[in-house]
Amino acid sequence: MPQIMIISNENLKLRPLTPDDKYRLAELANNPKVAINLRDGFPNPYTLADAEKFIQTFAVQELQQIFAIEYKGEYAGNIGLHKAADVYRLSAEIGYFLGEPYWNKGIMTEAVKLICDYGFKNLDIIRIHAGIFEFNPASMRVLEKCGFKQEAVFEKAIIKKGKIYNEHRYVKLLND
Repeated sequence: MPQIMIISNENLKLRPLTPDDKYRLAELANNPKVAINLRDGFPNPYTLADAEKFIQTFAVQELQQIFAIEYKGEYAGNIGLHKAADVYRLSAEIGYFLGEPYWNKGIMTEAVKLICDYGFKNLDIIRIHAGIFEFNPASMRVLEKCGFKQEAVFEKAIIKKGKIYNEHRYVKLLND
């Protein structure tokens, strides 16, 4: 039976996704300003069916890695650590999105700190990394505030909406 984890501080809660999150997830995710900063696997437009499929996939996990971000009792976005395998098994990639009404409130900075602490304590990892598109300095600032350092710039590594961009790779190590 999977263990249900809830991670919280005084301002927010990282909790398992629930079927009731589908409406707010579909509403917040169906925003080109959100989708532009995410991989193409993130649908745009984002429908209720997309939200249902996502929640069904990640609502029950043997070792919880995907969480809903709840701010002041409201679903506000998602955050997750995706543990790697094989020779990379001590690493995880962090991914997240926050609905536009919740931007510039420090929510994601708090969520990243909470999930990194959780990951290092529970997922048997020593390294968390993220790839940020060059046109998303807000996400770079979030990671920097959380103790991540820029590890590399992968030149012309991504294509988004038909244009080529650099990817900025950030890393946080256990005990850094």
